[in-house]
Amino acid sequence: MARPAQPPRYPPGPVLALCGWSGSGKTTLLEKLIPRLKARGLTVALVKNDAHHFVVDQPGKDSDRLFNAGANIVLGSRSQMFSRRHADEQRPLPVLLADLLLDHDLVLVEGHKSTPLPKFWLEGGDRPQPDNLSELLGVLPWDADRASLLMARLEAWLPTAWLRAPVYGGVLVGGKSHRMGREKAGMHLAGKSFLARAEDALAPHVERVVLLGEGSQEATQPETLRLPDAPELAGPLAGLASALRWAPGASWVITACDLPLITPSVIRWLLDQRRPGVWGILPSLSEGKLEPLLALYEGQTAGLLAKLAATGPLAPHRLIEHEKVITVTPPAELAACWHNVNTPADLDEL
Repeated sequence: MARPAQPPRYPPGPVLALCGWSGSGKTTLLEKLIPRLKARGLTVALVKNDAHHFVVDQPGKDSDRLFNAGANIVLGSRSQMFSRRHADEQRPLPVLLADLLLDHDLVLVEGHKSTPLPKFWLEGGDRPQPDNLSELLGVLPWDADRASLLMARLEAWLPTAWLRAPVYGGVLVGGKSHRMGREKAGMHLAGKSFLARAEDALAPHVERVVLLGEGSQEATQPETLRLPDAPELAGPLAGLASALRWAPGASWVITACDLPLITPSVIRWLLDQRRPGVWGILPSLSEGKLEPLLALYEGQTAGLLAKLAATGPLAPHRLIEHEKVITVTPPAELAACWHNVNTPADLDEL
């Protein structure tokens, strides 16, 4: 017996549909809404559903001739880029939305009234509102200031939608430390290994703890996954890139195994700093010194890392050059959580 078809799984995150009959003013509303979202610092993508054939290239042009020859086309200029795919090679909507969420703060969908996405219905057109709309957040009246009304509703909805992505914890467990003379993950403080301390701090606040790197120290839980470093990178960002590739779309708290004073409270504090439009949160403890470890990285950081790697040396300090990465100063009572142990003298002092 054939298994019943499973419904598509749409990605968690800030995806919002604007639905209504033809003539209800969807495009007009979007023209007014998108500049307001951009002014708020959000990167916005739009998926437009068109049931009719549409023309996106000029017949006879080189790009149109090559498309008709069978190739998928990417057109690029200094100001824009355009992708054109054949219908039988298009990505399903859930996959397309997941891809767009990797480098956008908000994905708007025009249409798709029957698709199980959070949505607003626009009054207007020549037919009444359907009575079977799923995940309906509200109705936008025909005679209202729709852009202002929807912007206010988005301000309330977006922070919750932003936090729907799963949160994982990654512990960097590299190889032997030259200054320490042995692997740090297996060292102990007050009878508990450094690695166990990191796992215990992360576990109450993340869905899963993952070890990142080639160290030999075993996790405290046998089912804990270990990921190898991204081969083309080095240092802590190799572990970060590996984590982001393994779980695209997830948010990650990344810590090192040489921070033995880490506590669940500092993880909670980091997670409380999350907000729409922020892709990375790097703590700053003193004189502008940034801490790329024991820091938070949203799924969009994957694309950011790829762009930085393509334009020069990839070092943690380069992340803060991006407008989507912010610095925050921890409260004084949590500052010790970033105290790292690099040498036997550091361990003795601790």
